[in-house]
Amino acid sequence: MKQKVSPLKQEWSRLEKQEADYLQKRSRKSASKLNELLEKRVPSGLQSTLDTAFSKAFNLVFEKGTAVIEKTYRKEELQKSYQINEYAAYVRDDKKSLKVFSKKAAGADNVNLLLSGISGIGLGVLGIGIPDIVLFTGLMLKSMYEIALNYGFNYEEEKEKHFILMLIRGALSYGEELRQIDCEVNFFIENKKHMKEFSVEQSIEQTAGCLSKELLYMKFLQGIPIVGAVGGAYDVIYLKQVVKYAELKYRHRFYFKKIEAEYRKRG
Repeated sequence: MKQKVSPLKQEWSRLEKQEADYLQKRSRKSASKLNELLEKRVPSGLQSTLDTAFSKAFNLVFEKGTAVIEKTYRKEELQKSYQINEYAAYVRDDKKSLKVFSKKAAGADNVNLLLSGISGIGLGVLGIGIPDIVLFTGLMLKSMYEIALNYGFNYEEEKEKHFILMLIRGALSYGEELRQIDCEVNFFIENKKHMKEFSVEQSIEQTAGCLSKELLYMKFLQGIPIVGAVGGAYDVIYLKQVVKYAELKYRHRFYFKKIEAEYRKRG
């Protein structure tokens, strides 16, 4: 008789396929005609300026902004909601109860994407590019925090900050670089420690460099009044990339934790 596959194992298999598809689709970066048009117009020192701006933004949010961000959602309610959903998934043991977690995370993401579009386009119309970086960084981290809470994970420890920054780098990478980061993310999930030991400051610098490189042309365009709305609109596109990858990996972490618990239960 064929042994019945548990709902958790079924969802794990589905997730593995989604992750494989994600890596395949991002195996190479498509050329952008808009970037090609802007390439010769971008000032030589802009990327360095963006590096510094993103580094300062991450440091500001991590040091002083997390408490402000937590005022924009009800942390305790999200934690209680997770506990209720976790208990329901344990009792029901079906796919529907497992999918609740990703649906909850998606609901929070949609609000953050809307806010990102409003701020990015609004500031772009005014020709404000670099000052938007603090708002964009805050919304990125807000999105990550809410995804983490919806899957029952904390985000305050140093190793968790490093994990979040690694997810942002992965979301903005392609090809072999993405695969390497994805391996490091999976290593952390499976071993509860990082493959490479970095200070949070080093991780911030790496992530700031990744963001400045990827957003260089759009932030330049956003600094031009009126047409800057086009550059600002890309805040939504990039935030969507970040939350998509983050949701996949937090779901991976959540399922892995449950599978580990099942094996321990069996002895």
